[in-house]
Amino acid sequence: MYRFSNTVIGFLNLFTLIASIPIIGGGLWMARSSTTCESFLQTPLLVVGFVVLVVSLAGFIGACFNVAWALWVYLVVMLVLIATLMGLTIFGFVVTGPGGGVEAPGGRVYREYHLEQYSGWLRKRVKDPRYWVTIRSCVLGSKTCAKLASWTPLDYLERDMTPIQSGCCKPPTACNYDMMAAGAVVAQDPDCYRWNNAPNLLCYECDSCKAGVLEDIRRDWHKLSVLNVVVVVLLIGVYSVGCCAFRNTKRAETDYPYGHNRMTKVRPRWDYYWWRWLHDKREQLY
Repeated sequence: MYRFSNTVIGFLNLFTLIASIPIIGGGLWMARSSTTCESFLQTPLLVVGFVVLVVSLAGFIGACFNVAWALWVYLVVMLVLIATLMGLTIFGFVVTGPGGGVEAPGGRVYREYHLEQYSGWLRKRVKDPRYWVTIRSCVLGSKTCAKLASWTPLDYLERDMTPIQSGCCKPPTACNYDMMAAGAVVAQDPDCYRWNNAPNLLCYECDSCKAGVLEDIRRDWHKLSVLNVVVVVLLIGVYSVGCCAFRNTKRAETDYPYGHNRMTKVRPRWDYYWWRWLHDKREQLY
């Protein structure tokens, strides 16, 4: 059991140690880019990469070289990591529960999204002007709306759109600009008045655009939450093997085989030396 558990935990940590290198490299590469959406992930990627590197190194050294304190550090950090991932998973499911959009009028294939459909935490986040400026630059840099420039009216009826295209690249489908041009006063979605044909404006300041971004985030978080569940289960399995390796390493430090009775008398009874003296005298007489 000693060889098996320590060998398994050693190989597992060697694998995660090697896997942490491209994670850190990807985070450093993203840190150099300011025009892609992935730049928002550079800090989490770097943190996760360095944590995995340090934890894997401690586990590998502890398992392969019988270093008990390194395995102890490894198990403590692994326990914190498991608890953190479980908390993030629960938080992700709670926050990304509401949403999904509604069917667009006229039987169109794509869906439209409304800001009030999403959780208060996400709405507060996306309404922050500083945060929205960064997201807006990301959407502009991705050229998402440029893909709709060649669409015909028939395409808008028959083709699907991504949440960002539906919210940011066109006005709400229910907007009636003919009546607005005729001077009629009609109650319309406020986003109808925020729409602008300029390529760098479009509906980027619309609530529907913010809702489209949140829908994109919601879908990604759902995928990430499912992945987190799988990772937590795997980490619990690795943690269990690590506990066995830690116990075996502590046992190896004492040089006693498994199951050996290591209980010894630390303090002899008060009459031990008296009986020992009598025994020695008897040996001398006979």
